[in-house]
Amino acid sequence: MVTEAQRLFERDGYAGTSVAAIASAAGVALKTVYLIFGSKPGVLRAVWHRVLRGERDDLPVGEQDWFHEVMQEGDPRRRLLRNAHNSRVVKERAGAIMEVIRAAAPGDPEIGELWRRIQTDFHANQRAIIESLADEGALAPGLGADTAADVLWALNHPTLYQLFTAERGWTAERYERWLGDLLVSQLLKPGRSRTRRSQTAPARS
Repeated sequence: MVTEAQRLFERDGYAGTSVAAIASAAGVALKTVYLIFGSKPGVLRAVWHRVLRGERDDLPVGEQDWFHEVMQEGDPRRRLLRNAHNSRVVKERAGAIMEVIRAAAPGDPEIGELWRRIQTDFHANQRAIIESLADEGALAPGLGADTAADVLWALNHPTLYQLFTAERGWTAERYERWLGDLLVSQLLKPGRSRTRRSQTAPARS
């Protein structure tokens, strides 16, 4: 049901997708959808959790293996590049449904709360990366952790990804390269690409 619901939400938008249409596409009774998800916002929330977290949708992002890989990377530059890579992978999977949530948030209190939580959690995860850099003295001169976290959050924001890929036709790979280079230039102290021995393999592409 989650797969069918995602397809309909991304094709028709939140307002244009009914619970009845989701039930029909999934080949189940309307009552079944309500029993499992409770409401249409509940369906969208379930879709979001699945596309963001993948098969391990019971774990928040901060406990996912791919986020741990970022935090364990010993080279500050490679930490930001790995974060840009993960950002691209997640947005390829979840960017479209994220846009559905963002667009629906002003008109539905439950979806509005979901969007606020997404924003809050996303900022907290990006701040954790920044704090690891700050602890190592790797941030650019004069750049505090609060400002750096806001910069990372804004440059890594899903809306920016949608603008480049959906509106301007960039490939996801081009977006990743641009984002990684920009994060390194804006956030890191010159010459501080390494502060401790790298503990992980190179970022996957």
